[in-house]
Amino acid sequence: MSEPIANTALAEAVNAALATVIDPELRRPITELGMVESVAVDDAGRASLVVLLTISGCPLRETITADATNALLAVPGVAAVDVELKVMTQEQRDALKELLRGQGGQRGIPFNEPGSLTRVYAVASGKGGVGKSSVTVNLACALAAQGLRVGIVDADVYGFSVPGLMGITQQPTRVDDMILPPVAYGVKVISIGMFVSGNQPVAWRGPMLHRALEQFLTDVYFGDLDALFLDLPPGTGDIAISVAQLLPKAEILVVTTPQAAAADVAERAGAIATQTGQKVAGVIENMSYLEMPDGGRMELFGSGGGQVLAERLTATVGAEVPLLGQIPLDIQLREGGDTGVPIVLGQAGTPAAAALSGIAGQLAAKPRGLAGMKLGLQPR
Repeated sequence: MSEPIANTALAEAVNAALATVIDPELRRPITELGMVESVAVDDAGRASLVVLLTISGCPLRETITADATNALLAVPGVAAVDVELKVMTQEQRDALKELLRGQGGQRGIPFNEPGSLTRVYAVASGKGGVGKSSVTVNLACALAAQGLRVGIVDADVYGFSVPGLMGITQQPTRVDDMILPPVAYGVKVISIGMFVSGNQPVAWRGPMLHRALEQFLTDVYFGDLDALFLDLPPGTGDIAISVAQLLPKAEILVVTTPQAAAADVAERAGAIATQTGQKVAGVIENMSYLEMPDGGRMELFGSGGGQVLAERLTATVGAEVPLLGQIPLDIQLREGGDTGVPIVLGQAGTPAAAALSGIAGQLAAKPRGLAGMKLGLQPR
């Protein structure tokens, strides 16, 4: 067995290199998470690293091994790397959970804590088929591409589609009672679709829907997020009510099409804020028009529905509800969903991607508020 690193400069360089290795699920350095059991470098420059995995069947063990190997090989004086993977003991897992969740590793909804700065957006629609899930995924990925920490809860339990839209096939990792969500394009995602086999339907009544959403918010470890999106089912049913109860500070984003009939139905999804006390962050008009080869626009679903909806909701809720943007019809938006590559990443130069990125930019510009929070300052 190799001896600990005697050369102080080399030891510092090795530790600094390992601190750049990020756990793919927890998104924090493996050194910070207590995953490095030991590291040594012999006289020939061969490094021996022992990494502790959270569970024996960690799905990303190869990623961790490759990242750690590459990080150490970049250190001058390290010629080769041997990585040994072990599994944390129960005591070490308990320590990890306490590190992540705080003293005692208590469960709860972290986004409701007084110190939480996460902006929570509930993406709603009056009816299905308006592209709500595609909008959710693209907004989340656009914010993540700007460097923000973002998560998605696919709360459309009956019609879950977020994993497919993001190309996620990996199952969540369970560490005792804590669930680590898969990460795609820098976005942490949880969906009921990750817990059912094949394409089986979910036939649940209201109480089970509430419990599933509650478990996603309490048992899933998202870490410190700048923004959390909830992809809601259409309408104002059980899930919309549960979101208002479980996340009272969530802001509603209403997605509609330009069609007057769609805007009428979507108004109900936004007007629920008057009953729940939530804020309506804005309206997003999807499928606004089809851009023609000659530069003209064909308005297949009419026009003006989004602006009319924004004005109606402004009057209904008694606060300004802006029209955040209009997203044109684009076949590449559909193709990106089918291939699991959101258009804001795969075809960033298209009009639809530009519109989505513009909406995301408006959401990103909203600061994480400190209103009502105690800063711990005392007068002298």
